[in-house]
Amino acid sequence: MPLAPTPDDIAAARQALVAADPALVRVDAQTPPLEWRLRVGGFEGLFRMIVEQQVSVASAASVWARLREGMGGITPELLLAHDLDQLRGMGLSRQKATYGQGIARAQIAGEIDLEHLANLDDEAAIASLTALKGVGLWTAEAYLMMCEGRLDVFPGGDVALQEAIRWADGAEVRPDQKGAYARAEIWRPYRAVATHLLWAWYTGVKRGEIALDAPA
Repeated sequence: MPLAPTPDDIAAARQALVAADPALVRVDAQTPPLEWRLRVGGFEGLFRMIVEQQVSVASAASVWARLREGMGGITPELLLAHDLDQLRGMGLSRQKATYGQGIARAQIAGEIDLEHLANLDDEAAIASLTALKGVGLWTAEAYLMMCEGRLDVFPGGDVALQEAIRWADGAEVRPDQKGAYARAEIWRPYRAVATHLLWAWYTGVKRGEIALDAPA
C-alpha cells in the first residue's frame, strides 16, 4: 500500500520549492505545515472520485454512504452485482454508474490493475487511468496524488490551482492548463507538493485567513 509523504518529507520539499522559485516564498511563509491525508486507493478510491465529480461534498458523502450500505461494500464484484436502476436508487446517476461498472469490468478482466498501479511510473499510470471511460486527466492526476501519495504529479487543469498561481505571480490573467503545466516545470520533482501548498494557500485566502498583499 502506498505511504503518504511524512511531515519531514513535505517540509524538505517545501524548502526545495522555495529555493527554486522566489514566487513561492510568500506562499510558503503564509501557509502552515501541511498534512498529506492519503485516501483509500484501488478500485474503491477511483470509483469514489467518480462519485464525487461535479457534486457538493455533502451530496457526495451522502451518495457514498448509501452505496456502501446498499451494496454491502465497495468492490468491482459488488458493483457489477447491481444493475443501473438499483444504483440509481442509491443516488448514483446513470452516467456515473455506467462509468463505475466499466472500471469494475476492466479491473476484473485485468485490463488495469488498480491495486498495483504504484508499480508504474507517473506517465504510464496516467495513461492507464485515462484509458478508462469516465476518467479524465484531472481525475487521474488527483488519484495519483491523493490515493498514492505521488510527489510529482500536477493537475494543471485545476481552476483553483491556476488562480493560486496567478496570485503568487502577481499576474493579471490566470494561466490556462497548458500555461499551468509550463509554469510548474520549475517545481519538479515536487509538483504535487507545490499543488498542495497552493491549494492550502488558496483556501486560506478564500476563508479570509490569509490576506494577499494586493487585491486579486
